[in-house]
This record gives sequence, structure tokens and C-alpha cells, in this order.
Amino acid sequence: MQKPLPRLATIFLPIFGALSILLAWQFLLPASGVPSYIVPMPTKIAGVFQKQWLLLFNNFWPTALEAVAGFVFGNLAAVLLAMVFVYSRIIQATYFPVILFFNTIPILALSPIIILIFGLGMTPKIIIAAVICFFPTLVNMIRGLNSASHNEQELLRILSATPWEIFWRLRFPRSLPMLFSSLRIASATAVIGAIVGEWIGADKGLGALIIQATFNYQSDRLYAAIVLSSSLSIALFLIVVSVERRVIRYS
Repeated sequence: MQKPLPRLATIFLPIFGALSILLAWQFLLPASGVPSYIVPMPTKIAGVFQKQWLLLFNNFWPTALEAVAGFVFGNLAAVLLAMVFVYSRIIQATYFPVILFFNTIPILALSPIIILIFGLGMTPKIIIAAVICFFPTLVNMIRGLNSASHNEQELLRILSATPWEIFWRLRFPRSLPMLFSSLRIASATAVIGAIVGEWIGADKGLGALIIQATFNYQSDRLYAAIVLSSSLSIALFLIVVSVERRVIRYS
């Protein structure tokens, strides 16, 4: 069994890895003959942040709002529906196959339908982000709520615990590790959903900026928008990890 890395190593090794890739990108890629209009150098992308920061951040905030709202609503709906399914096998048997069918529809095919129904505002982007977060959290939450054994539940009933107390003291705490695993995934997919919605129909947001930069051959602005969208996903992921550490510690 391998020994765990020292704490300082876990901090500095990822930094070293990122810097080595950036240095290779900056010096080796141009030397290999890749033109800058296809893959601009990191310094050129950094120049976009310096010169066009207002444009970037004016498009960042709509995407951030759509992704966060979709993340919250999609995961909340999944948790509530999982609770209903766990306590009603009839409802689960009736509607889970329907939800599974809708999950098989590619989000790129579903997005135009949602935009046709709800228009070109921010609402359809939030719904698309929520839809893409919904199913993984639903499945994992159902598994998590069902992870408590029958004997454990029976013991609490013998101790005169109500169904509500069994849920909050046993079933819900057992589901938290699987729930947070889903939330980690959803932190990235929510941003993807918001950007996909902006691709279909939007004049603001990182998705719209990516499309505009692509068609105008502005590769430096394109890569800057991609870096900003990735940074948003990383920020949401770190928030989820921070909340998870506090919740799991006290649960």
C-alpha cells in the first residue's frame, strides 16, 4: 500500500503540474509549428483578460447566475423526488422509467425544445442546467436513502422512533456521502448546461461569447472564455467540497 503524500506535496505538485503545462504550451507548441490563430499562447490569452476584462465579466455573470440557479433547483428537485420514491414504491415504479427515458434524450436535442417553450430569456438556461444536474443526483440519492439496513431501521422503531426521526437520524445521514458525490459532478455539469443553453439562443453569457469568438476567428477571446467557464466550474466544485467537509464532520 502506498504511503499518503505529505501535505505540502499535495499543494505544490498540482501547481508544478499546471506551470509545466503552461510553459510547454508557451514555448514548445509554437516551436512545433502550431499557428497562434489556432492555439494562442497563454500570454496572449492573459492579455485578453487584461484588455477585455469588462467584456469577459459582463458575460461571466449571466452564466454564473444560470449555473448556480440550475444547480440549486435541479439538485433540490432530485432530493425531494428521491424522498418521494423511497417512501412510495408505487410512484417510483410508475414515474422512474419516464424520467429515465427523458434522461436518454441528449441535452443538445432537448435544449431547443426548452427554449421554444420558455423563450430566449434566462429561465430556459436555468432549466437546462437543472435538467443536466437532476438525474445523477436522483439516482444516487435513492441509493443513499436505501443504504440503511432493515435491521437498523427496525431497531429505531423498537426504540419508538417515528418515521420522521428514522429519516433524519438514520436514512438522510447515510445518504450524504452519495449526495455530495453527485453534487461534485453537478458543479461542473451545471456550467455545461448553462453554456449549452446560451449556444442555442442568447446574446449574453460565456456560451454566446464562445460562439461569437469562434465565428469571428478570435481564438484568444475564445480560449479566455473557456478558461473563465472552467474557473466557474472549479469554484463551484470547491464550494461543494468545503460544504461537504463541514456537513459530514457534524452529521
